[in-house]
Amino acid sequence: MKFTFSWLKDHLDTTASLDEILEALTDLGLEVEGVENPLEKLSGFTIGKVLEAEKHPDADKLKVCKVAIDDGETQIICGAPNARAGITVVVAKPGTYVPGIDTTIGVGKIRGIDSFGMMCSEREMELSEEHDGIIELPSGEVGQSFADWLAQNDPSKVDPVIDIAITPNRPDALGVRGVARDLAARGLGALKPHDVAPVDGTFPCPIGVSIDDDTLDAAPVFYGRVIKGVKNGPSPQWLQEKLRAIGLRPISFLVDVTNFFTYDRNRPLHVFDADKLAGSLRIHRAKGGETMMGLDDKSYTFQPDMTLISDDNGVQSIAGVMGGLPTGVTMETTNVFVESAYFDTVRTAYTGRALKINSDARYRFERGIDPAWTPVGLEHATRMILDIAGGEASKIVVAGEIPDTSRAYKLDPARVVSLVGMDISESEQRQTLTRLGFVLEGNMAKVPSWRPDVMGEADLVEEVARIASLTKLQGKPMPRIQAGVPKPILSPLQKREQTGRRTAASLGYNECVTYSFIDKAAATLFGGGDDATMLANPISADLSHLRPDLLPGLLQAAARNQARGFPDQALFEIGAVFSGGEPGEQSLQISGLLVGRTGPKDVHGTSRGVDVFDAKADAEAILAAMGAPAKVQILRGGDGWWHPGRHGRICLGPKKTLGIFGEVHPKVLKALDVKGPAVAFTIWPAEIPLPRKTGSTRPALVLNDLQAVERDFAFVVDAEVEALNLVNAAAGADKALIADVRVFDEFIGGSLGEGKKSIALTVRLQPVDATLKEKDIEAISAKIVEKVQKATGGILRG
Repeated sequence: MKFTFSWLKDHLDTTASLDEILEALTDLGLEVEGVENPLEKLSGFTIGKVLEAEKHPDADKLKVCKVAIDDGETQIICGAPNARAGITVVVAKPGTYVPGIDTTIGVGKIRGIDSFGMMCSEREMELSEEHDGIIELPSGEVGQSFADWLAQNDPSKVDPVIDIAITPNRPDALGVRGVARDLAARGLGALKPHDVAPVDGTFPCPIGVSIDDDTLDAAPVFYGRVIKGVKNGPSPQWLQEKLRAIGLRPISFLVDVTNFFTYDRNRPLHVFDADKLAGSLRIHRAKGGETMMGLDDKSYTFQPDMTLISDDNGVQSIAGVMGGLPTGVTMETTNVFVESAYFDTVRTAYTGRALKINSDARYRFERGIDPAWTPVGLEHATRMILDIAGGEASKIVVAGEIPDTSRAYKLDPARVVSLVGMDISESEQRQTLTRLGFVLEGNMAKVPSWRPDVMGEADLVEEVARIASLTKLQGKPMPRIQAGVPKPILSPLQKREQTGRRTAASLGYNECVTYSFIDKAAATLFGGGDDATMLANPISADLSHLRPDLLPGLLQAAARNQARGFPDQALFEIGAVFSGGEPGEQSLQISGLLVGRTGPKDVHGTSRGVDVFDAKADAEAILAAMGAPAKVQILRGGDGWWHPGRHGRICLGPKKTLGIFGEVHPKVLKALDVKGPAVAFTIWPAEIPLPRKTGSTRPALVLNDLQAVERDFAFVVDAEVEALNLVNAAAGADKALIADVRVFDEFIGGSLGEGKKSIALTVRLQPVDATLKEKDIEAISAKIVEKVQKATGGILRG
């Protein structure tokens, strides 16, 4: 939303400076995004006087001018037809930047003669579109700053332009008067009255208006009138300057007047050439397939249920979005029909989005305008047209009724303290709301029609606090309910999340925060992409589904980094993943990804490609830090995005999976354009069982002075038997004595024959009560062989 400082003062009687206004706007929630101050870009220009102007010897249209400037006389070559001796001009000396031609002036040679500067036109200084000749000033001293002269003699040319960001809940601030109202409520001035006397029509309106019954929800009310005998043409200079300052191109007065009220009062209007309309106007829903040529010279075809305005010849306007070219006004227009209507926000947004039309009218209608100002806006526009373009107004024709937006909420002064923490007196609260347009009757506050965002008592509190300034809030400690150390407030899952994040970072991983939405193709690779996780209104096509896993986001990040020359990466993320779109259909994951090569591992600075055991070690370290049991099983059976032979599930039994690690399947890497090798892990913190006992005391220290004994066993088993089965069978032979079982060798081929392999185990025996004797060791060894043979069919290798 752009407006000039002087435009703001049309509504606000204030002596506040520009800086005070800017600071207050941002503090009120109308964030200032930028300020264009023409004085700044004109600061380098000075006033000069042409002493002599002689024809250039080698060019008919050029003149060699002797110009008096602040530091003496200089020579400037000029091609303007009005360059002559005796005129006061604006000079850009060498080194001055000229915005209109985007050039910094230097010393030049034109047709063999030196030129030391430039005399400027208004367009070259971006003051107007005038470029028929150089500026001739009626006054001014040689050497005087042109910016200072302009500020004194023609301040409208150097009017600062303010650009503020409007949040969707403040459509009233899309008009300059709404902005002025906020500033007046803050105390930076008084809101000027801008009432207008109704214009009495002198003849019946020759154009009727009707709204179809099934369209009243989309177009509740429509006001209009004919003004005949108008004289269209260029707008007055003040109006052109206002529009041009905010980036709008003046077209003609009848068009400019609608643009003016769009920005001045947040009241979009439309004017039809009444002579081009056939019969009456009808507001209706589209059947589908109708077409219209818009004012932007584009043809539009309408979908069913779009709101249209038609005459006997067909569609002439898209309600709340854009008018039609066939009935648009031109310089030859003498009779106009002025429209002031109210259209539904959702229907307008739906139509504009479907047709890909971004107009000022659509932008305002879809956010909400003041329905009560619909007839008043017509009166204001009528008065301006009559005063400037002349003509005679008809009586007003009305279809439908103004929507009833009246509502009131209780004002409880104590809630400002309880909800915001600010101590504001009741009288100040009532004055604030009154200045904002609320009507107070007792303890009830009636909401003005231009504030659709105020929907409850808490909103009244917010308005009071906003105007008082939230910068006045002071931090106060919460009262302590009891002495001593407070009870912990983090849940076990929250603690695990913190621990997992800290541990992953300490292992050298860089944390990523990716979108919870991914594209359907990536989601499908990881078991998602169905309708249950599809977004109804995605931000873009590549963010269409809720993510089923964290790995697709990490892999896509890795692909982007590789494309930028970073092949070796260690990334991790902690966040929610989704199996559906309903509450409870999400879970917390910790995922890590290693791509490329490891960092230097020894004093020689060597590195190697990452492998599955890197991911396994990191996953186990994070699980251990989060309190997972030390004894787990590594099982197969991971999802399809893992390499079928190079992954493992970290389990507590076959049905309790704490995490998974392994290589990412090559087809997934190819689909996501990731250059391998790539290994990863995923952990589900919620699956880690809680400890049976809680407390801060440490378990008793157990020391054993007895010598441990290790025995090696080699078993011949079928090739498909997993080593884990042998380890589990051996460990179960005597849980009291067997402290550890590990695989140290595997042999395939040779004398073993086809389909066989040898797996060698080391079993560590830790006596507790007495040193083991040979017979005890033999007994436990026999039991180990028996257990392994029974569980796997393996026989002791000879």
